[in-house]
Amino acid sequence: MYEFHKDKSRYFDMQYKTGRDYILPFITDLLPRREQLHILEIGCAEAGVLKAFTELGHKCVGIELSEWRTALAKKYMQKEIREGLISFLNRDILEINPSEEFKDLFDVVILKDVIEHINNQEEFIKTLKKFIDPDGIVFFGFPPWYMPFGGHQQIAHNKWLSKLPYFHLLPKPVYKWVLKIAGEPDIKIQGLLEIKETGISIERFEKIVKSSGWKIEKKKYWLFNPIYKWKFGVKARRVFPLFSSIPFIRNFWTSAIYYAIKQRN
Repeated sequence: MYEFHKDKSRYFDMQYKTGRDYILPFITDLLPRREQLHILEIGCAEAGVLKAFTELGHKCVGIELSEWRTALAKKYMQKEIREGLISFLNRDILEINPSEEFKDLFDVVILKDVIEHINNQEEFIKTLKKFIDPDGIVFFGFPPWYMPFGGHQQIAHNKWLSKLPYFHLLPKPVYKWVLKIAGEPDIKIQGLLEIKETGISIERFEKIVKSSGWKIEKKKYWLFNPIYKWKFGVKARRVFPLFSSIPFIRNFWTSAIYYAIKQRN
């Protein structure tokens, strides 16, 4: 496990800079032309990404399952809470009825590093329509399952496993055995196995999006995930267009992919 996984203040800052320098510019030309937008982030963690939007005066809601991460988000965003620019819900998104709990639908819904953790992704992506304004957009950013660290093994306690690429692609029994002999605690093994069940490829994501009545407005393949700039000092780099056009194989060298989708008319 890397040090920045433990330093949540530093990680909040990484989230904020990624939101400000990469996510916001990626969706700016697709945003509805309203002075104050209504933004929802699902799985907001410490809410660093949302800070990039609140500082522009947009009104935000962060939804997060983890109680302690919600508490940290409230700590880091005290000023914005006082100003009425942000609120937080420690809830499961599937248990929320937006027409009852929110005054307005959202102009933007953000899911960064979230979809690869969700079961029944088809139903989840359909459900998002209940939260979004007809001309709104949904942003997704996630690591494709087949990329070097698509299994999130970087969070492993064993320092060698945390730096070992692609071994999450081993058959499940072998993968579990490797984690066990490396000394990973049972709760960590369970978490990594759950990611193995829900990890998603580029092709599967696009198939779900299109079959669920959405259209892809924009996408960007990253060879080096933008957040690596602050994690590892590695400059963000896009995948060369020729290599991003090769189905399936492109998953292996795309460390992150950004999508902006809208509802079909």
